[in-house]
Amino acid sequence: MPANYEAVIGLEVHAELQTRSKMFCSCPVVDPTGSEPNVAVCPVCTGMPGVLPVTNRMAVEYALRVALALECEIYHTSIFARKNYFYPDLPKGYQISQYEYPLARHGRLTVYTPDGEKTIRIRRVHLEEDTGKLTHVSGNGDSYSLVDINRAGVPLLEIVSEPDLHTAEDVRAFAAGLRDVLRYLEVNTGDMEKGFFRIEPNISVRPLGSEELGTRVEVKNLNSFRALERSVDYEIKRQVELIESGRAVIQQTVGWDERAEEVFVQRTKETEDDYRYFPEPDLPPLVVDEAWIEEVRRALPELPVPRQKRFESDLGLSFGDAATLVAEKAVADYFELAVAAGSDLAPTQIANWVRGEVFGLMNQDGLEIDQVRVTPAALVDLIRLVERGEINNNTAKAVLAEMFATGESADTIISARGLRQISESGEIARLVSEVLEENPDQVDLYQGGKTTVINWLFGQGMRKAGGRANPQVLRAELEKQLNKSK
Repeated sequence: MPANYEAVIGLEVHAELQTRSKMFCSCPVVDPTGSEPNVAVCPVCTGMPGVLPVTNRMAVEYALRVALALECEIYHTSIFARKNYFYPDLPKGYQISQYEYPLARHGRLTVYTPDGEKTIRIRRVHLEEDTGKLTHVSGNGDSYSLVDINRAGVPLLEIVSEPDLHTAEDVRAFAAGLRDVLRYLEVNTGDMEKGFFRIEPNISVRPLGSEELGTRVEVKNLNSFRALERSVDYEIKRQVELIESGRAVIQQTVGWDERAEEVFVQRTKETEDDYRYFPEPDLPPLVVDEAWIEEVRRALPELPVPRQKRFESDLGLSFGDAATLVAEKAVADYFELAVAAGSDLAPTQIANWVRGEVFGLMNQDGLEIDQVRVTPAALVDLIRLVERGEINNNTAKAVLAEMFATGESADTIISARGLRQISESGEIARLVSEVLEENPDQVDLYQGGKTTVINWLFGQGMRKAGGRANPQVLRAELEKQLNKSK
């Protein structure tokens, strides 16, 4: 972006809540990739005449979790409204949402951006129902759209930030940080590909130093961080080029074409008045009392940013290691259980094993941490065997792989395979003596001044020991015998 311009960006995030049933009826919430279309549908979620919606209590509780985690002001009474518009995937012809009186306002979220820690203000958090899903089909000279109503009526939480963001990198950091919070709270899977977490940036550009906001453009329904970052960068550049050429930026709602990597216009100059909001006549005000709010507050988990700071300050982890471990709540929980089981070990040492070998085997086998058969305590037992010199690092890695596959303990595998490290000085001295006798030419090279040949001789010693020789003892004995025979 040219140095004389500033982008002003706010986000609208739509997160489906992980309840078993829909927002206002008993229809099940189904996985969009594993269900037949239009099977989770009833007269309530399609708005048939004479039916009455009933608010899903668990959806409200999940919304309270999010609002409290974002330090919002919770309103004891909020109002559902009808947001009226026609679209083929909206079977009622309106969407039940919250408008003038939302569940919560005035929150904040602290995230780590490329420029450091930033706190972004949250304008509002409100409940609504999701729409259905359209699939557009074209080919062979024909084009049509298919409608799946399964998603219509699924509980949806909308989180709106203030326009406190100024770069695509900041936008991505905020969206990722918010997604982490929702996953920690166990209210949303964060699965963007399935549309469970969707992001809509509102972008405008103004001269640097100006307090007046420019004309905004909204990018709809982005379902990946890559698309988010690229679309924001593209739109900022597009608006700057319009302004520089003396043309006006038009208020629009646009989509993002992933293949062409450009936006396309969907609607122009749409305002809130176009929706003709009015209070939902079939639902009473939503009332949450202080006792319920406090009950939800007490059950909140430690959130990613505070947890990361604690890992750094109390456990001595680097910023990068702590950030990696807290990205997934289940991984952070696994790590903390391992630290508790290995109080005699350095937390940094345990972190290295989790981030390195455990993550590597998880990626290799396509596993999540809760599918790993190696318990935190079992991992600690393996690390202790390395620390005591009973096995070396290479053997430990092989043992861990077998632990992953079988669920057996490190000690059982090591004993069954005879993998314990050879550290006894007499045995090591015998091995070294045999290596030197079998390789006189290399010994002569060493004694002639080519000292790097000791690395080759070390490898021969490890091979003769089946990889089980204590590396430190072996190298010391090699140096001793080579220098003695000079």
